[in-house]
Amino acid sequence: MKIAITGASGFIGKRFMELGAGQGHSFVTLGRKNADVLWDANSVLDPKSLDGVDAVVHLAGEPVAQRWSDTVKDKIMRSRVDGTGSIVDALGKSKVKVFVCASAVGYYGFRGDELLAETSSPGKGFLPDVCVAWEAAADRAAGFGVSVVKLRIGMVLGRGGGALATMETPFKLGVGGKLGSGEQWMSWIHLEDMARLILFALNTTGLPSELNATAPNPVTNADFTRMYGAALHRPAVFPVPEFALQLLYGEMAQMILGSQRVIPTATERMGFQFRFPDLASALKEIYG
Repeated sequence: MKIAITGASGFIGKRFMELGAGQGHSFVTLGRKNADVLWDANSVLDPKSLDGVDAVVHLAGEPVAQRWSDTVKDKIMRSRVDGTGSIVDALGKSKVKVFVCASAVGYYGFRGDELLAETSSPGKGFLPDVCVAWEAAADRAAGFGVSVVKLRIGMVLGRGGGALATMETPFKLGVGGKLGSGEQWMSWIHLEDMARLILFALNTTGLPSELNATAPNPVTNADFTRMYGAALHRPAVFPVPEFALQLLYGEMAQMILGSQRVIPTATERMGFQFRFPDLASALKEIYG
């Protein structure tokens, strides 16, 4: 299969391409620099760039994990909605059969202990609004006869990047701990399962248009920090109070303090098997 991909240089994109290449797939990268096709969210994608391409994987977007100003919020929204729209416009003039588009568990908002499956309603607030608009832009491709799968991605755990890259230093220094109350649920997925799930979405017919890209066993922040500290052989006894996170990150602190208990009901029902279904096995693989 020949696959066009955005976000190829990112944490998920790099591992997905390594795994896909090992299975005989070839790639056309779309990006702002060091890509086969120069493209960004503000530009029109030439449909000829997709000649001979069987599927498109869209992972690119403005980072959400930064302090939100009105300007940053606009970039986050536009990079996803306009960027996806540009790709979908090109898909309508191509022979691509499958479009796998990243989304996020932010779709559900912050809902305490409520179990959130693919059929759950969207939440309220900035992140749900972004995800709803993002997914709607992707869904337009279905009108061109393209099979569309949106992956609602949780916190991705793996070596050399992602969420753990920012966590390691304080924990290794012995000053890691729970965030706020620690009661908030964290929905996560191992990088290997994330890459495998993209390939599953590309190769499996009859999938629903939404799949949760999260392991089947979310954990509370308190349990996560305890297990993470143990994996690094470091204590996790220095909690970070809510007010400190709010001072540091402003509105974006809700991503850290909000609770999302997401489960991959449809993902597992369709036959995907997680290699790392629980946090203990994931951390063991990452840290040995």
